[in-house]
Formats: sequence, structure tokens, C-alpha cells
Amino acid sequence: MQKVIGVTELQRRFRSVFDEVAHDNVPYVLTRGSRPEAALIPYETFLHLLELQEDELLAEFNRLAARVAEQNADYSEAEVEADVVAAIAESRRDTSRR
Repeated sequence: MQKVIGVTELQRRFRSVFDEVAHDNVPYVLTRGSRPEAALIPYETFLHLLELQEDELLAEFNRLAARVAEQNADYSEAEVEADVVAAIAESRRDTSRR
């Protein structure tokens, strides 16, 4: 269960709060004037959240790649390559005119 603590109180009790977070896995919501501003969480929880975020980004990338593949299913690799070469050439022409 998470606990809530104001930043002023946290300054007074930092060591005990830190020990609760690090050793007892108790997350804290840090408030300033009753508004939540930050969280103090165990390091393992932080690593898990990073992993979830990376997994979510990878899943989104895979969804987009599948959508692009579906939309381009009627085009051969040679046609796509030709379009890319043409787009690069056009971009270079536009850049050189500036």
C-alpha cells in the first residue's frame, strides 16, 4: 500500500522513508501543498516500469509495421525501392534550390 508524505515532512524523515521504500517496498507519493508532485518507488519497481514501457513501445512499433506492410502488400520490393530513390532525389533537388 502506498503512503503519502509532504516534502517538508520528507525532509525531516528522509532516512526512515528511504528505508521503507528500499527495504519494505513501500511506495510514497510526494506532495507539495496537498498536490501530488512525484513518487518515490523501490528500484525494482522502477526497472519493471521501464521494461513495461519498452515492451509497450515495441508492441506499438510492431502494430505500425504490420499496418504499413498491409497497406503496401500490393507493391513489390522493386517498386518500393524505386519510390524511395525518387523521393530522395526530389528531396535533394528541393534542398539544393534553397
